[in-house]
Amino acid sequence: EIAQMFSLGKGSVVLDPFCGTGTTLLACKERGINAIGYDVMPIAVFATRVKTADYDAKKLRENSRHLFKQSFRKLQYNFPPLLRRAFNKYALQDIAFVLNGIKNLDREVREFFTLALINAAMKCSYAYKDGSVIKFSKRPAIPLRKMLQHVTKKMIKDIEKTTKPKAGDVNITIEFGAARRLVLEDESIDAIITSPPYLNQIDYTRVYAIEEFFIRGEPMPPVRAFVGLHTKDSDFLSELNLPAQARLYFEDMDDVLKEIHRVLKPGGHAAIVVGNGYVNDVVESDIILAYIAEKIGLQVENIFVLNKRFAL
Repeated sequence: EIAQMFSLGKGSVVLDPFCGTGTTLLACKERGINAIGYDVMPIAVFATRVKTADYDAKKLRENSRHLFKQSFRKLQYNFPPLLRRAFNKYALQDIAFVLNGIKNLDREVREFFTLALINAAMKCSYAYKDGSVIKFSKRPAIPLRKMLQHVTKKMIKDIEKTTKPKAGDVNITIEFGAARRLVLEDESIDAIITSPPYLNQIDYTRVYAIEEFFIRGEPMPPVRAFVGLHTKDSDFLSELNLPAQARLYFEDMDDVLKEIHRVLKPGGHAAIVVGNGYVNDVVESDIILAYIAEKIGLQVENIFVLNKRFAL
């Protein structure tokens, strides 16, 4: 376990500059370790905020019983074309009914049920993610309200099983922000545990457009907030004879690694989970990032290969 490898404990501060859906921050919270997370994706910031919040499981159960006891009624709701394509009419009716049923709940509880609804809805959707696009495949779908009951029950059980730190024992902070420009003081972080975007040139604002519908009002990032997503020419790492797409990706990651170097305390550690890419040929991202890191002044201790895949 990385937290043990880095000798992290109470009082330590861990940063995840690509917090995604909050795995690192939730693990830190369960171990009483302070953590800070950033992401440019509104759905990621939202999901992390919900997953790391403190809840009264009894209150959630009461709200859940009340929600699912309500008699179903059809409601007029103006869904965008993408959602009308992603769900059958019965699922859309259920989504409208649930959104109406939770709209007056306390913010924290409402956000909990919104995340449950997103999880359930995507399990009942015709849509699926395929690289940088959303594709659709019509197939029999589980009734959404039935799936939502299952998801909600599981999420509440997870909360009940999770060790809740005492008030004031741990501080978890989630912010909307880009990893290439961290709003943190120099040498303020004990450890960094993160998984940046892989070399894939995916515009996540498009891929997660369905999920974003449920959290309208959250700030949306400019496209250049994403690592590797730009069209300029670059001669970065020209000595390695890389494809243009890879050079742009590693140029952005150079900025990220410089920020990691800046905010880490002397003797601090960083664990970066990456996957290698394929652009006309295999691009060994782990080796290249280690090369960049050492040029910046970081010291690479180990590269652990956890999974091997092959491009045929």
